[in-house]
Order: sequence, then structure tokens, then C-alpha cells
Amino acid sequence: MVTNVTNFSRSGLYDWMAQRVSAVVLAAYSLFLLGYVIANPGMGYAEWQGLFANNWMRIFSLLSLVALGAHAWIGLWAVTTDYLTPMSLGKWATGVRFLVQALCGIMMFVLFVWGVQILWGI
Repeated sequence: MVTNVTNFSRSGLYDWMAQRVSAVVLAAYSLFLLGYVIANPGMGYAEWQGLFANNWMRIFSLLSLVALGAHAWIGLWAVTTDYLTPMSLGKWATGVRFLVQALCGIMMFVLFVWGVQILWGI
């Protein structure tokens, strides 16, 4: 039995909801960007920079970064707890699973901070 020590929200129902809500946010963001690119066929750097200079776009992008982090964490947690088990790794499963989850969490945090720096020009 896997404990909920590294689970995102400590509940399968809340994880399921967070996964679905984050997927909707990511889909809306992707469709918006796709529509913007299609609506502006000769778009250059100035137009692209102008879009991201708007605070509403930065906030939408930040919301998408948060959604991406939550979505990725829940997915990685599910995969690691399903496949890094004592049956597949023996007595080292708990340690290996923790190490993989810790590395994924650190990498996602670094990429999130990098994304915030890009968006807000910090």
C-alpha cells in the first residue's frame, strides 16, 4: 500500500479534480495561443512581445504555469507509485521512489521559477 506522504492533495478525488481543472486551463491557454498565431499570420517579435507585455496575458501564463506544475506532479506521483514498487525494485523501492519524486519536484520548481522570471522580467 502506498502512503500519501508525497501526494499533491492527500485525496484521490481532489487529485482527480485538480488534474481535470489543470487540463482545462492548459487546453484554454493552448487554444488561445494557437488562435492568436492563426489570426496574426505575419506576426513578428514585436507583436509577440506586445502580447506578453499585457498583465492579463502574464497572469494567464502564470496560471498556466501553476496548472502545468500541478498537472505534472499528480501525473508523476501516480506513475512513480504505480511502477516503482517493491515488486519491481525489491527492498529499495521506497528509497528509489522518494529519490525520483524529489528530483522531479526540484526540477519542476526550478522550471517554474525560471518561467516566472521570463514572464515578469525579474
